[in-house]
Formats: sequence, structure tokens, C-alpha cells
Amino acid sequence: MYKYEVILYWSNEDNSYLAEVPELAGCMADGETMAEALENIHTVMEEWIETAQLMGKDIPEPKGKLTYA
Repeated sequence: MYKYEVILYWSNEDNSYLAEVPELAGCMADGETMAEALENIHTVMEEWIETAQLMGKDIPEPKGKLTYA
């Protein structure tokens, strides 16, 4: 399991829960429930990392909790 921060929130526009991984650009998933969105984001993280490796891109090291100003 990866140790990246996941941000989970409700989206009225999408009418679903969204999960984002800020350290992995564009890594997002959705779900009808929070649990489903979290399950889906783990799959998307794996795919994101596999794709980056195939393309020879650097994989960011997990930093844990991020702080925003």
C-alpha cells in the first residue's frame, strides 16, 4: 500500500465522493460512497505509478501530510 496523502470530499457537481492524491499529478478517483472512492483511488494510484515507471518518469516519494497556505 502506498503512503501518499489522500484528500476525500463530496462533489455536488459530480454527485459523488472524490479522492485526490496531490503528490501524484492528476491522480483522482470517484465513488458513490467514501469507502468506494478510497478503494478506487488505491487502484488509480497503482496504475499511475505503473504508467510513470513505463514512461521512465520519476515517482515522487510520499511526504505524508501536506500543508497548504
